[in-house]
This record gives sequence, structure tokens and C-alpha cells, in this order.
Amino acid sequence: MATMIEKLERLGVEAWELAEVEETRWEFYFIGHRLDQNRSVKLRSTEVKVYVRSEDGESVGSASDVISPTATEAEIDATLAKLTFQASLVKNPYYSIADAPVSADAPQEVDVAAIAEGFIRAFAAIPETAVRALNSYEIFVSAFTRHFRNSRGVDAVCTYPSTLLDVVVNAKRDGHEVEIYRLYRAGGCDEARLHEDVTRIMAFAEDRLDAMPTPKLGTADVLLSTEDAVSVYEYFAGQVMADYVVRQISTAKPGEALYEVRQGDALTMRALPYLPNSSKNTPVDNEGNPVRERVLVEDGIARGFWGSRQFSQYLGLAESSLLTNVEVAGGAQGEAAIRERDYLEVVEFSSFKVDSMSGEVAGEIRLAYWHHDGRIDAVTGGSVSGLMAETAPDMLMSCETTQYNNWRIPRATLLPGLRIAGA
Repeated sequence: MATMIEKLERLGVEAWELAEVEETRWEFYFIGHRLDQNRSVKLRSTEVKVYVRSEDGESVGSASDVISPTATEAEIDATLAKLTFQASLVKNPYYSIADAPVSADAPQEVDVAAIAEGFIRAFAAIPETAVRALNSYEIFVSAFTRHFRNSRGVDAVCTYPSTLLDVVVNAKRDGHEVEIYRLYRAGGCDEARLHEDVTRIMAFAEDRLDAMPTPKLGTADVLLSTEDAVSVYEYFAGQVMADYVVRQISTAKPGEALYEVRQGDALTMRALPYLPNSSKNTPVDNEGNPVRERVLVEDGIARGFWGSRQFSQYLGLAESSLLTNVEVAGGAQGEAAIRERDYLEVVEFSSFKVDSMSGEVAGEIRLAYWHHDGRIDAVTGGSVSGLMAETAPDMLMSCETTQYNNWRIPRATLLPGLRIAGA
């Protein structure tokens, strides 16, 4: 990295950022419970970003690229020259890069082998039947070391684990077969949680075999109890993102409510530097800003903002950082109390999205449970749609919480009055 720094300093640019990333990854590919293949991978790359200020000092531009470890000196010089030229063409209002000193713990040791062994052990214990079984699964366990430096003196080394699982389960009976796919991200391995969740989706696959077409309900309360609920809270996080506020995509203002609370729970959301078993536990973000605990939303009122350094400065924030980990507080009621009504619990979507700008809710139903008149019917087909502006005032969140990688959210989220198109 020292040679790269010397090259950057000779360019005479306004500022530069450099991140050297090393990854050690173990991969396992299983068909059923039979190991088909496995391999170990070591990767290294260098991310570089340069900033060029205009002659009048009023604007600055940036350009970035990833340099391969096999690049020659001539190729590196050509890349840096290209970035400098590209950055000179961009004219954004001036902003500065991170310069705050970072106090970080010593880099942690990541035992890739132990994490991988935990995943393999957890999958081996998954209960199967003649109807439902594991089709295949792939395990990717990585140890990342990211060394970030910039021209303002920030020098931080972060070592952290990151895991990715591809899981496919099957249910089949009388010539009818259903397949459900899951993609899991985490820091390390939580064997108990993985066992619980994979067992649950195998039950979903079996129920899908007997599902009836979704009836034309008109409107109904929709309950989310899987990772799809994260999209709801990502929407609210976007409302207090500096980038969206400056661009007038969000109208959020400090000390003002994000939405009117009628019969629902008021949202409280915090940014955190650390969550157990998250793959985002780093003392600095990708721009070199220290990651600190901050209240973003309290009882539905905007209290803090996050975002890129560029737009945070445009918004006049004294300090900010990109989001790494987020915690959403639970609501007033337990999950059992929230379930004491008629509602459609959608557990499998073909696609589901809460648009970060418009707040439009849209999802195509693969499997849902229609709770009504004291009975539960498995249904499939059709769709849900609505607007967060209309459903948020009455939204309910269970007091119990659960975690999906770097998001800790209520275990059950009820969105009232969404439109349901039947199959």
C-alpha cells in the first residue's frame, strides 16, 4: 500500500482514500446432505478514490476504481491518471473527507473453519420427512480484513466475519412438487436459529402443496413475520438519510414526526456500531467515518440523520456515517395479542418491495396464511399493495424482536388495510 500512497501523493489531488481488502473464504456445495465439492479462496483487491478540487475552490469531484493485485506499475499509473481526469470533470459543491481519529479495538481473529463446521453440523440436524427435505445448500464463510487510509490521516484496520448461505428446500407429494429458496447473510453461525428457520420454511413448502387460491379480500391487515419485514424499516431509514433529504426525496426535519400515529405503534430506530452475529460490525464505515450509536427516530419523530459524508455536510450535520447496524424497538403489544384478529400472514413472496422514495408496498404472494373466523387457510397467488403513508399510522409492531443479519426488528409487523388482489 505504501507504494500506492506515494503514487497518489505525487498526483497532487485534493484528497484520496485507499482501502486494501483481503478475503479468506471457504466454500461448501451440498446436494441433499452429500458434499459435492468444496474449495478455499483467497482474494485481495485495492479500492482507490481520488478527489479533485476546482481552481476556485468552490467545487470538488471524485472518481473511484478497484485495482487488481496483478496490475503492473504502468497499469496502476494509467488507472490513477484516468481517475484524476474523471474527477476533474465533476463539479459538486465542496465537501471534505473523513479526518476524525478512530479509536478501534485490536482486529478480531476469525476462525473460518469453526464457523463452517457449525453450519455443516446445523444442516445435518435438520429434520426431514418423506414429504419435505433439503434439496441443496451452499455455504460461504469469509474472513475480511479491510485496511482503510486517507490523505487526512485516518488509518483503520477492520477484521470481521461474513457468511452467506444459499438454501433450497423441497416438498413433494403425488407428483406435485414445491421448491422454496432462501438466502441468509450473517456474521458467524447461530446453529439454533438456522435450525429453527430452515425447519420453518420446510413446513411452508409442505403447506404450499395444499394451498388454495388467495380469495379476493379487497383490503386486509397483512402480517409480516419473515425477513421481508426488513423492507418496511429500510423505508423509514431512508426517510432520515441525508442524501434523500438534500435531494428532497424525503421531507423529514429534525424534531418533526415522520408520520401521524393514530392507533399504531410509534417507531423508534437506532443506528448501532455492533450487533451480535452481524456481518457489519466495523468501527468505521466505508468512507472512514467512526460508527457510533445514534438515535435516528424516537417515538415517530426524526432525531438524527445518517448518510454519505458528502450529503451529510450539505445538510449541515456535525457528524454522520453510513448505516452498518440498525435496531428497531418493539411495540406495545406481544405478538400473540397482535394475532387476535383476522389477517393475512404472507410468509413467501415471489417478490416484495417497499419503494424507498414513494413508499409504495408491492408483493406477489407465493404462500400466505389467511387467519379468519377462527380458522387458518393456506393460500397462494394474488398480490398485496398499498402505501406506507396510509398504513404507517396504524402499523403495529410486536414487543418481541428478532434479527436478520445487521437488522434487529420486531418479530411481527402488521400493516393494516393493504389491498389484496385474489389469485
